[in-house]
Parts: sequence; structure tokens; C-alpha cells
Amino acid sequence: MDTSFPPGAEVLPPLPGQRLQRGVCRGLRSLDFVCVEELVPAPGLRVDVMALGPKGEVWVVECKSGRADFQADRKWQGYLDWCDRFFWAVDATFPAELLPPDTGLILADAWDAEVVRMGPETPLSGPRRKAVLRCFARVAAARLQMLRDPSAAV
Repeated sequence: MDTSFPPGAEVLPPLPGQRLQRGVCRGLRSLDFVCVEELVPAPGLRVDVMALGPKGEVWVVECKSGRADFQADRKWQGYLDWCDRFFWAVDATFPAELLPPDTGLILADAWDAEVVRMGPETPLSGPRRKAVLRCFARVAAARLQMLRDPSAAV
């Protein structure tokens, strides 16, 4: 039995949250943002998507696949100190009224995303921005290097 995929076929991530991440990154790319998924800005924190905009703006997006996933999240307020804007990304079936109204909202699926509500802007301080951008750049570069040369991993 041939289990290979035809040329050009897209393979979707297996987990609902990963599918949302994929769509969010695609949607933000259309806005000229670049993204890193599963980024650790500080010990004990791991953001689903960190996006860097064309003017250096830093957005954090937390992807929630359902009510239980959202209600179990106790760390999201800790992410606010690591971005200029914070967003939730959910699919069209998610009860959006559960989300805090003073945060951004992105509707997403595995294929695309749309910013429905802008999160308030709280600019990072200069030293924090420098630390965030360094973290973003190093993680992105390390992942690219790992793809290019997996046996060179530290």
C-alpha cells in the first residue's frame, strides 16, 4: 500500500490547536507579519504564535480549540508583558463571548485567519523589545538551521 502523498498535497497538522496555528500564521503572513510557533519568551511561558510585523510590532496569539482548552489556560496574562498586542485565535464554532473583551480576536481555521477585533496596543519597553526580538530571531534561525542540517543540532 502506497502511503505517500501526491506532489503538492498539503498535510494538515493532527491537533486542532496546531491547525489554528497554521491558519493564523498564514493569515498574518498576508498582513506582512512573520511568525514563530511555540516560542518560549521566558521560563514557564510558551506562546502559541509570536508574530513580528513590518514595523517591528510584536503580537502574541493564543490558539484555543474549545471551551475546555480556554478554561484550562491560566498563563495567558503572563504573555501580555511580552508583546505589543495580544490576541486569541479561535474557530467559528468557539463561544467568543467567553473571551475577555479587552483582548484581540482572530477567527481562524487551518487555511487562513482574519483579525476580527484588534487587541489594545501596549508598547514594549526598549529593553524588553530588544530581548523579545533577540529571542524571536535566535529561535527562528535555529529552527531554519535544524531543517537545513538536522545532524548539527546542539
